[in-house]
Amino acid sequence: MKDLIETEVEETERAVEPKTWKDILWSVTKVALKFAVTSVLLYFVFRKVDFQQVKFRLVHANYWWMLAALMSYFVSIAISSWRLTSFFKSIHLKLDSRFNFRLYLLGLFYNFLLPGGIGGDGYKIYLLNKTYKLPAKKVFWAIMFDRLSGLWAIGLIIVALIFLIPQIDIHMGIPLSIFVVGSIIYYFVAYKFFKEYTHYFFQAHVKAVAVQSLQLLAIVFIMIGQDFTGKYSPYLLSFLISALATIIPISIGGAGVRETVFTWLTKFFPMEKSLTVFLPGTFYLISIIVALLGLYYVLRPSRLEEGLTKAEVNFEKDSK
Repeated sequence: MKDLIETEVEETERAVEPKTWKDILWSVTKVALKFAVTSVLLYFVFRKVDFQQVKFRLVHANYWWMLAALMSYFVSIAISSWRLTSFFKSIHLKLDSRFNFRLYLLGLFYNFLLPGGIGGDGYKIYLLNKTYKLPAKKVFWAIMFDRLSGLWAIGLIIVALIFLIPQIDIHMGIPLSIFVVGSIIYYFVAYKFFKEYTHYFFQAHVKAVAVQSLQLLAIVFIMIGQDFTGKYSPYLLSFLISALATIIPISIGGAGVRETVFTWLTKFFPMEKSLTVFLPGTFYLISIIVALLGLYYVLRPSRLEEGLTKAEVNFEKDSK
């Protein structure tokens, strides 16, 4: 794990410093591979789904509902950045909320639009380590638990949605028991081995549920904008499952992965195929629009901390 943390920071340092031809070659290669994977996935998706039907949905969408979806997603990002502060406070890192939100937007930009360069999480570790002399390991675990809280929230909502889908022929006690036991083990491991990060543990996980709920609400708004009148639960469940599939960064911002998972799940759930491509595709476009806000801080890095006092950092010398 130590090697993983050091690699994350070192790769970010190389990305923000002048590049050698080897660094440039590796960045170009990573981008090319991700574009290749994205292209292949989308190729197979559109072999099964008529592209013209998806295009028709986009052209004839109700853009007021699309705007509502955009706002719902933006609020989810604001709460997500707030959630991260819960874990930062656990390690006595008190960041101004404005700076934290700006940094979060910058991280989104790096994740979505610079796929071969700086990773959003890696940049946060690098910047906080460099600016506030906070050990990279502490920041890494704060960000890791932030991500884990999101996965936990997805698991919780998935279990709830299973109740609403009759096609899933399984006794509800099974997924519920798995989730409850998994949650107990999760908290036990966190409290036993990472106690420092559990000071605001439950608070952060409530925020995580709010984040995922708002993103599901964005999907609902998109569907309402399509005059959808069927059952929402299969689409919402498929969206969450596709979100889990994007954990491995094999494509450009998850593009192609969500669509592939959605299309595959039409074998099990009664869903309109063109809608299963339109939904993740539209959500991806909304994500890019919000991520583009971070470009401002790439072009004007001095504005990232403008008007702020230096963050108060009090971390213990002994990390017991």
